[in-house]
Amino acid sequence: MEKPVRNHNSLHPEVPDLLRLGPNRFEAALRAEAEVVKEEQKSVRDRYLELSRQEDEQEDGRGVTRRRFFVGAAATATALATSQFITTQASFAATPTGTLIHVFLYGGADALSLFAPMNDATLNRVRPSFTLPDSTSIPLERGFGLNESFAPLKTYLDAGQLAFLPGVTDRRLDRSHFAAQDTCQLGGLPAETGGMGWLTNLADKLGPGTAFRAVGIGSTLPRSLVGGGGALALNSVASLNVNGEGKYKQPTVDAIKTLFTGVDHPIATPVRAGIDALTLASKLAQAGYTPDKGVKYTGVGNAFKELAQLIKGGANVRIATIGMGGWDTHDNQGTRGGYLAQHFGELATGMAAFFDDLGTDLAANVTVMVSSEFGRRVAENVGGTDHGHGGGVIVLSGKKLAGKLLGTWNGLDNLVNGDVPEYNNMFSVFGSVAQGRFGLTDAEVGQIFPRQTYTPVKIYA
Repeated sequence: MEKPVRNHNSLHPEVPDLLRLGPNRFEAALRAEAEVVKEEQKSVRDRYLELSRQEDEQEDGRGVTRRRFFVGAAATATALATSQFITTQASFAATPTGTLIHVFLYGGADALSLFAPMNDATLNRVRPSFTLPDSTSIPLERGFGLNESFAPLKTYLDAGQLAFLPGVTDRRLDRSHFAAQDTCQLGGLPAETGGMGWLTNLADKLGPGTAFRAVGIGSTLPRSLVGGGGALALNSVASLNVNGEGKYKQPTVDAIKTLFTGVDHPIATPVRAGIDALTLASKLAQAGYTPDKGVKYTGVGNAFKELAQLIKGGANVRIATIGMGGWDTHDNQGTRGGYLAQHFGELATGMAAFFDDLGTDLAANVTVMVSSEFGRRVAENVGGTDHGHGGGVIVLSGKKLAGKLLGTWNGLDNLVNGDVPEYNNMFSVFGSVAQGRFGLTDAEVGQIFPRQTYTPVKIYA
């Protein structure tokens, strides 16, 4: 098929009136090029119609051979197919496998201050200031109690939708915040993972989706979502926008969309996905967002609010992350009503608001998993606790869970260098939460965590 001839007309970037197309020469040139591509596509479509006419003639025995028709039509149809934007309706259709949200507590959260065995002899001896009181703690299972700061989630606990896993760690973790955070979020050491985040690997297993299939709430992506190039980082839905003066934003988007339509280039797909994301974000931002009646978001809850807006707006979020800092409690820990208890209360309030806002039907397809880079040492220091292992994981899910206290627990009689032993491998826990949420096989989970031995943990009922 003949190559279309560029017809720049009066919109060639070198003509004197270029600047009428935009606020500066760069954007004007971009829009001019978009017009050129548009003209080329018109030529391609005209060629397609001509080939269709020739096919009709061939059927009547009056002209072109079938071989000539299919060679030309195949090339033209390919160009037309790649030029079609995914429609909003198709792009943002519901996904039955739902959404996994990973909340990461930066600093090393003291799991034993949130949930712990009650009246434990070891805890009474080595951390008397930070044990959980019988009178106010919320009963769990197997003799464990829960800090009263998590009372906002008690409705979900009673409904079998909130659970806790103790003694969660991995032998690769050390006591450095940054090294441990990397290991937790990559799913192993950088050399083992090739620098790919474990949630990036999970997104790959789940297959293609919308531009919102993987979202990190914040100004930068966490390590768990690096390496794939398909995740979005945003502080808010409204912040996903085009820079520049208001009147030029939509023309710029339209120009970029036209420029990369029908282009056989690796950048075409992410550009189209980005435009889809901009379109939906703009629509949601213009409509504004009002949570369900009685729901109020505060603190870290505002990050959950952005996800609620996306999920309720039909963005088809499959994986999302939220980061929460302030968990490095070497002093002034305040397990009983002090700083740490208030911080846990902020987290619980945000999670409860999120599920209340989603409502039963939407929440049924959502699982929230909370973890930290490591736990704290079992023994207290003068006013807090120091870096340790054997942290905890929290799971809140619309899908009923297997109990209130999950995984293995063999007590605190045999500590490892003053730490809670590894009763439940971190990556086996992560993999089990994802497996039950998305229906993955053991082999698929194993591929998410390279060079790990995956041992399933029963999470869901």
